[in-house]
Amino acid sequence: METPDIIIAAVAAVVVLAGGGFALFRGRSRGGSAPTLKEPPVRPGGASEAGEPDDGGVTTQERPTEGEAQDQAGSAVVEETPAQPVLEKPESAAGRLVRLRERLSRSGALGRTILGLLSRDKLSTADWEEIEESLLMADLGTGPTDELLEALRTRTQVEGTSEPGAARELLRSELLKLVDPDMDRRIAASPVLGDDGQPHPATILMVGVNGTGKTTTVGKLARLLVAEDKDVVLGAADTFRAAAADQLATWGERVGVPVVRSDRDGADPAAVAFDAVKAGRENGADVVIVDTAGRLQNKAGLMDELGKIKRVIAKQAPVQEVLLVLDATTGQNGMRQAQVFAEVVDVTGIVLTKLDGTAKGGIVVAVQRELGVPVKLVGLGEGPDDLAPFDAASFVDAIVS
Repeated sequence: METPDIIIAAVAAVVVLAGGGFALFRGRSRGGSAPTLKEPPVRPGGASEAGEPDDGGVTTQERPTEGEAQDQAGSAVVEETPAQPVLEKPESAAGRLVRLRERLSRSGALGRTILGLLSRDKLSTADWEEIEESLLMADLGTGPTDELLEALRTRTQVEGTSEPGAARELLRSELLKLVDPDMDRRIAASPVLGDDGQPHPATILMVGVNGTGKTTTVGKLARLLVAEDKDVVLGAADTFRAAAADQLATWGERVGVPVVRSDRDGADPAAVAFDAVKAGRENGADVVIVDTAGRLQNKAGLMDELGKIKRVIAKQAPVQEVLLVLDATTGQNGMRQAQVFAEVVDVTGIVLTKLDGTAKGGIVVAVQRELGVPVKLVGLGEGPDDLAPFDAASFVDAIVS
């Protein structure tokens, strides 16, 4: 028979063990420790459209973690919280514009070719044909090429361009007209009041085909907005590519931006997008950027899904930007991609990646003409801050410098 002392000791041990649980909450912020989202939002029944599956299971990348350890004697031991990483400071937009011009000017093959021809005392038919070929090879497009040639022919006859400075100014002014400096290239990244009178974060939907660098561009755009003191939330709605959410999380961690993601592969992308925007609203974010799976323009079902994502997001906040990411080196194939995406989601702006050689810079003019929307951002390299706002004057100056 147990003695009363032994019974009392056993009861005390049970009480100690029962009270030993604890939770560690980790996060980062721009000050060094992290913007931590509130508990992952529970999606209401309206998160998916009528008749569409609701996959649930969406969590945030900054979700609190639990940890518990016990020593051999049975008492709880609290583990030390790991030191938080030092956040990176992204480069300002102004600094990026300087590098944009410098990098483009180093590879101004298009400008050098045309300026060399225009500076001749008298241009032959063969010279004009070479200018035309250079413009077409630069993906300027047939219409803009014809317009530019006509303007150059007229002005060279009237003004003369044998002097290099005159040839450069003539080419600059005509190219600038084609690039159109009056287009509004600002990114909508400030909260707006909704119909309910409450502030809604600006929502940016990123779309594009596989291989254009879309997820990387999302991460780089987050850095650009953080440099402008914006509070950003990322939504990892590319649920079909296993590494996409992890890749986005890595970008977010470097600058203290939380990522809303699914806890399993293949979840409903619209559900993830919905929860990302809801998390942004609840936490007072300025902007939510939603990444989507790369899609081929001939996959009707996937394109329909993209339309669904936009409709579902709109139940939380209006979609203020749909940015189409295009590879600047794909030429006319990129134009066909742009046309199909514009039919599905009303593209508001273009992001051109790999625009690191002005020999292909004519795609800027071609895509703007085709869609009637501006190129807003350009990617110029592999560095984390190699995404810059597109500036028409700087772009043209770099070509003719």
